[in-house]
Amino acid sequence: MDITIHTTVLPHDDPDAALGFYRDLLGFEVRTDVGAGAMRWITVGPAAQPGTSILLAPPAADPGVTDDERRTVTEMMAKGTYGWILLATPDLDGTFEKLVAGDAEVVQEPTEQPYGVRDCAFRDPAGNQIRFQEVR
Repeated sequence: MDITIHTTVLPHDDPDAALGFYRDLLGFEVRTDVGAGAMRWITVGPAAQPGTSILLAPPAADPGVTDDERRTVTEMMAKGTYGWILLATPDLDGTFEKLVAGDAEVVQEPTEQPYGVRDCAFRDPAGNQIRFQEVR
């Protein structure tokens, strides 16, 4: 089989704040932006990886989700325990400094982990944990 990762999904509750983080701060290109208001689906990704995207999707959009489930998702997003993604960079310190300068919420400063990676973590405007691993 020939399988690649095409798109992963992270929830957002404020499309403009999501664009400010992923497009303006991380430098990802916007590939699609459809819908209106809070019901916007935005696809972003690194320009050098046109075949891999992050879909920023409103958590309340699925008609099969109950009101109780929406509340649970919203609560988990607020605590930063619902969605997360692991990104990679050859310059962890530079990436960390750029995000700090952009007022991103720091979860963990660059740290050498006992399992052999150096990483740091932030929260995006929706509360998703965005971890960065240093490529060695």
